[in-house]
Amino acid sequence: MPQGERATLADVARLAEVSTKTVSRALSGGAHVDPETRARIEHAAATLRFRPNALARELRTGGVTKTVGFVIGDLTNPFYALVAAGVERVLAREGMTLVIAASDDESRLEPTVVSAMLDRRIRGLLLVPIATDHSYLDGERHFGTPIVAVDRPLSNATSDSVVMDNRAGARAGVLALLDAGHARVAFVGSADSLYTHHERLLGYRDALEARGLTIDPALIHMDAPDIASAAATVSALLDSADAPTAVFAGNNRATIGALQGIRQRGGHIGLLGFDDFELAGFLGVSVVAHQPERMGEVAAEIMLRRMVDPMGLAEQVVLPTRVILRGSERAMG
Repeated sequence: MPQGERATLADVARLAEVSTKTVSRALSGGAHVDPETRARIEHAAATLRFRPNALARELRTGGVTKTVGFVIGDLTNPFYALVAAGVERVLAREGMTLVIAASDDESRLEPTVVSAMLDRRIRGLLLVPIATDHSYLDGERHFGTPIVAVDRPLSNATSDSVVMDNRAGARAGVLALLDAGHARVAFVGSADSLYTHHERLLGYRDALEARGLTIDPALIHMDAPDIASAAATVSALLDSADAPTAVFAGNNRATIGALQGIRQRGGHIGLLGFDDFELAGFLGVSVVAHQPERMGEVAAEIMLRRMVDPMGLAEQVVLPTRVILRGSERAMG
């Protein structure tokens, strides 16, 4: 088999020393295949990294589609919809189609969802990583499937990536709260095992250290991945004896939840969140803003370049952020 080409059914049959019909029956779960033969075929398929072509009936030549797969986190998160809109805009100009699937931000589900995409012989893969180890993707570039990590880099695997400057953005956001007169700023977000929130927590720490303030662990809450948990966390913080005077929320969901928690307690404390969102301006919520659609466009542009030069040097793009002050933070800043 020539280097860089995908293994075929015939390649598996030769290695397993059986007919292609037997391979087809075995890999499709058909009956009447001797268990020892089935095991030998499965071992041969794994050795050759053979992937069944789920779109074979739809393809006319060469096993090449004009479809790009995009595996995102949560389908209900508007951030991903904006990124996907940017991707689709660029691909459409090239006559390519975007197919989206979600991992539900579950690390255990990601390999399964990604594998299903790759089984469809997509032309390229865009991935918002959630798993902690992406070595299962090692070698895909060799077989001509470009992979671009979006929003977070891969771990233990090489790929192009497009991320935002999370640390600098969070630092600027927290500094804005401190400069508005808030001495006790809480951080509310997801677990710092997630790349984006780890970087944003570092930015939070950077800001406090830049102003010579002590970091209080009681003000750091990394257990609020959604609106409900963020609301509960902020409500509890406001009920504490030494409540914060402001909250820095780690993402759009945490910001909305924090706003709910503040209003539930009738509080009037500062709030600034990472990610802009619809109605943030109307509600007077200050944010660290970025351009999700631009992130999608850049990722798609890299993908198209990688289709031409599969083994070129991987690109690592970091997009800027900016602080938008609204409401009390703008008035006090």
